[in-house]
Amino acid sequence: MRKHLKRFWVFYFLVVLLLCIPVFLSEEIEYIIWAISSVLIISIYFFIDIFIQNKREKKLKEEKLVSELQLLKAQINPHFFFNTLNNLYGLTINKSDKAPELVLKLSEMMRYTIYKGREDFVSIEDEINYIKAYISLQKIRLKKKVDIIFTQDIINPKTKIAPLLFIILVENAFKHGVEKTINKGYVKIELLESLEKIQFSVVNNYVQQAIQDGKNKGVGIQNLNKRLQLIYPNQHSISVKRDDKNYKVFLQINKR
Repeated sequence: MRKHLKRFWVFYFLVVLLLCIPVFLSEEIEYIIWAISSVLIISIYFFIDIFIQNKREKKLKEEKLVSELQLLKAQINPHFFFNTLNNLYGLTINKSDKAPELVLKLSEMMRYTIYKGREDFVSIEDEINYIKAYISLQKIRLKKKVDIIFTQDIINPKTKIAPLLFIILVENAFKHGVEKTINKGYVKIELLESLEKIQFSVVNNYVQQAIQDGKNKGVGIQNLNKRLQLIYPNQHSISVKRDDKNYKVFLQINKR
């Protein structure tokens, strides 16, 4: 309100001042010069005012974007952390020999999540190693045999990408797919890099109830969609396909 009031009084002052000047002008040429000058002065004033306003709004949007991303990143850590701790709890109750190795893998992953997760971008190689660590952790934890295939076709290991995007899709494949299946589970993960795009897909078998549960509790996917919209606006696509047996998520990101 104050900002608009201030603009009004500045504009009012300029108009009054410019209206009073012609009283002191006697020649027609002077009046023409005055008229042109008046238009220029008012135009310049509003141009500068609009420029400053746009700059201020852009800064506020950038600050809001940073705040939203920090909040979303903060939600990733406890989401994965609590899920894995729950698994570790089950192993310790059963006095499993796998518990110590699981603790080591968990600490390795949490170190990456906490420190690398703070960065705006990491190398695609780091993300690949993180997914491999997660797969190793799942092999230790799962009681049943699961076929897990992870293939990568990368042009440049140092290609930059926002951290912790892929892991949400991989985690969902295990949580809502493999863990719910009665028969042997499988997960196929594929990461491809071209000159312009990065493509990531996850295919797993599933049961219908698991998909319904995932829709009701899909905090991770909601988080992923929000981050993609903030970091890669109009530069990404994500799709889901499923039949009676397979559930596939496909993510494509334009390289920056």
